[in-house]
Amino acid sequence: MFQLSSAFFRLTLGERPVNEPNQTFRYTAKRVEHIIVRPFNFKFPENINPRWIPGQQVRSHLFNGMSLTMPYLEPFLVQTLREAALAIDNKPLQADIRQFNGQEASHYKCHRQLNDLLKHNGYPSLEIVEALLAQSYLSLSKKSLRTKLAYSAGFECMTNGFTHWMINRRRSLFPRADRHITSFWLMHMVEETEHKTVAFDAYMAYSGAFWPRAIGVLHGSGHVVGFGLRAMWTAIKEDGNHRKLRTAFEMMREVGTMFWNVAPYLLRALSPNHNPRREGDPQWMKDWVAGHAMLPEGAQLPLIDTSAFDMPVPFNHTNAMAKAQ
Repeated sequence: MFQLSSAFFRLTLGERPVNEPNQTFRYTAKRVEHIIVRPFNFKFPENINPRWIPGQQVRSHLFNGMSLTMPYLEPFLVQTLREAALAIDNKPLQADIRQFNGQEASHYKCHRQLNDLLKHNGYPSLEIVEALLAQSYLSLSKKSLRTKLAYSAGFECMTNGFTHWMINRRRSLFPRADRHITSFWLMHMVEETEHKTVAFDAYMAYSGAFWPRAIGVLHGSGHVVGFGLRAMWTAIKEDGNHRKLRTAFEMMREVGTMFWNVAPYLLRALSPNHNPRREGDPQWMKDWVAGHAMLPEGAQLPLIDTSAFDMPVPFNHTNAMAKAQ
């Protein structure tokens, strides 16, 4: 009786045996023509200030906390999609997965460099959160491939919200902020937009069941943000400002703003008809991609001018020189 009930439960949720992918999946075109693996050749100053947004202690630590999760989250995404590529038989999607993994590998290596500098320059207690992250992702890596893909697709839906928030609100978020960290975060978001369909497609090709994917939206998003906020609070305590009323107001403002901007994307992702292809791409992102394509091979990435009112893409001068040659 128990075996029959378990089998019925698995069928109801749409679970399939390993190596039996969703035969109804049909690959459709992405918004971008190519997912490009670019060199992340940022050179962070050794003495970089962890409070890198002037006058915004909590906001700086909020983004630093999210950065702390990346060297644990993104290798997990890479390994999960690598497993998925072996379990599905769809050449265009397998090609997307290779490019997705290439981009994510560049992201987490650069985040690790930044995180090491954050710890070295005043916040060694972040290592405590890192130890918890490592343990949590080790446990998560032992789950079924469907669970891991649902988590990955769910997190990538939230990332789409972060992309639009950070790019479209860059002027209010990062005025006069450190150019290295700002440029790095925005480039990261550009590439997240490029590969926003891949984890979703991998899940749909492997399973396609709605409820596990919906649970994955909440699981992936809540898990990463939870650890990010824990790291933020750890850094605020290191500053010794955690008991101040002003700090409490700043935390409510910054975390509330984040959820206000990201939550609509999560709500749409909970729809049975959700497809990230329906989410438009910011124009700034498109301009950035076009500008980067004009860079000479091996050129150092130009930094965004965070003192400029519009924080334009940093390639205009470079593009003009390239076209003149």
